[in-house]
Amino acid sequence: MPVCAYVEMTDGLQPHGPAWEQFAQAIGKCRPDILLLNEMPFGQWLARKNDFVVEDAQQSVEIHEAGTAALAALNIPAVITSRPMLLADSLANEAIVIENGEVRPLHTKTYLPQEPGWSEVSWFSRGDGRFNIQNICGLGVGVLLYTELMFNEHARQYGRCGADLIAVPRATGSAHESWITAGKMASIVSGSYVVSSNRVGHSTDGPRFGGGGFAITPGAIWLGGQKPVLPSC
Repeated sequence: MPVCAYVEMTDGLQPHGPAWEQFAQAIGKCRPDILLLNEMPFGQWLARKNDFVVEDAQQSVEIHEAGTAALAALNIPAVITSRPMLLADSLANEAIVIENGEVRPLHTKTYLPQEPGWSEVSWFSRGDGRFNIQNICGLGVGVLLYTELMFNEHARQYGRCGADLIAVPRATGSAHESWITAGKMASIVSGSYVVSSNRVGHSTDGPRFGGGGFAITPGAIWLGGQKPVLPSC
């Protein structure tokens, strides 16, 4: 049976250096089949600023390109996260899987918040509204990026399409109970496992990220810090 693990990566994460090497060694011992990281895990959180800055956007794209290569080098069968993609005058927040060293897009974030610390409408263009499951390590997997977990119709749609797992990369504050409740509701309406990872820590000019990743079974049972073992299709 595939094993899915999630990690809580710190704000300002770099894909090199002692902290990265420590992470790589730890995940190498764990050896999950599917590793879930938080939303756009590398570098500074762009949406902490109210206005789009093209130089910052380009820097974020570049560090995520380096980060994607570093994640592929971990030799985990599949890694799920998201990355910024540069458009003409904004970015797209694209969920991806790195499977057997190959990068594949999964979903583009559609629901974008606009509030202090999370000015995502200023930085990102909305996705096309498609919520499709894809085969990852023999499982049907759907993705809900951060805010999208609050829209149960998409979790229900994933369930109707046969999803075994809904992956939820996040970059949220400390309202843990609200997110766990949303995860439980998603598991109830979909009949799927729901696994989420969140950024943790904060920069001097950004919001505080609360961590609090979780794994929830189809019966809406919160597994806390355990690694969920998922059934094969």
